[in-house]
Order: sequence, then C-alpha cells, then structure tokens
Amino acid sequence: MLPAELPDAEVQCAELAEMIRPHLAPDSALIGIHSGGVWIARRLRELLGLQEEIGLIDVSFYRDDFSEKGLHPQVRPTSIPFSVEGRPLILVDDVLFTGRTTRAAINELFDYGRPARVDLAVLADRGERELPIEPQFCAWQIDLDDDEELILESADDGHLHWRVARDA
Repeated sequence: MLPAELPDAEVQCAELAEMIRPHLAPDSALIGIHSGGVWIARRLRELLGLQEEIGLIDVSFYRDDFSEKGLHPQVRPTSIPFSVEGRPLILVDDVLFTGRTTRAAINELFDYGRPARVDLAVLADRGERELPIEPQFCAWQIDLDDDEELILESADDGHLHWRVARDA
C-alpha cells in the first residue's frame, strides 16, 4: 500500500467522533492506550467538547506475551484521573488486530474499579482476531499482508498520519 492510498487520520478522527457523539452519556470518559490511542483520545476529547481529562493506559505489564517479548523500552505510566467505578468508558486505540492489547487494557482498567460499560473505539481494524473483541466504533477496516504493520504517527505539529511498514 502506498502512502498516497492511506486515508487522512485527522479526517478519520472526525468521523470517529461523529460515530461516538450520539452514544455519549453525561459521565462518559475516554481512556487512550499508549501511544496512538492516547493521541486519538486527545483529539476526540477536543472534537467532542469533553471537559474532563482523558485517561492514559499502558498495558506493558498486562500483556499475555510479556514473558516472551519482555518489557517495551518505552513504558509509560498509566494515569486515570477519575473514578472508573460505575462509569461508561470508551477505550481508544489506533489499530485493532489480534485483540490482545485490548484485553490487556480491560484487565488493567478493572484494577481501578468496575465500569458500567467499556466500549472500544479504533481508527483502524485489521481483523484476524485471536480473541472475541470487536470495536463499537471504527473508522476504517483494512486488510494487510502478514509482513505489514499499520503505524499511526504524530508529526511535530501534532498532525496524525498513517504509514505501513514491511517485515514488522
């Protein structure tokens, strides 16, 4: 896939916000998974006009492949500046693939309390799930070869864009 064929991630964020908007409850909160999900959650907060800060979650210690892969070199602290107990949450990530990152994030969320509901919002869904996890909100479904990885990047000015890496 050529860069010119990749959709505009900023436009996708706006589309995702419009998908989410009718489903927001007054106490809904966004939680972004590091790092792409955090960038998207910040953008969604702006687009949706939400007052509350977003939560940030790093699933490094909750991954089921931690013993195989070891610790990611860029572990960031999880920060959830609100109570999750009884609240509707929207977990935000950039790419949904096997579902393992989402499962790890849900496991970590429940360490903070029991939300009323957890919805999943992603910019891109690659399919090929290994776990029964599906997004409630998704801007783009894409098929890639096994040796390709879809990567969301943030430019110096904060503009989000996609790239595809081979042999990832």
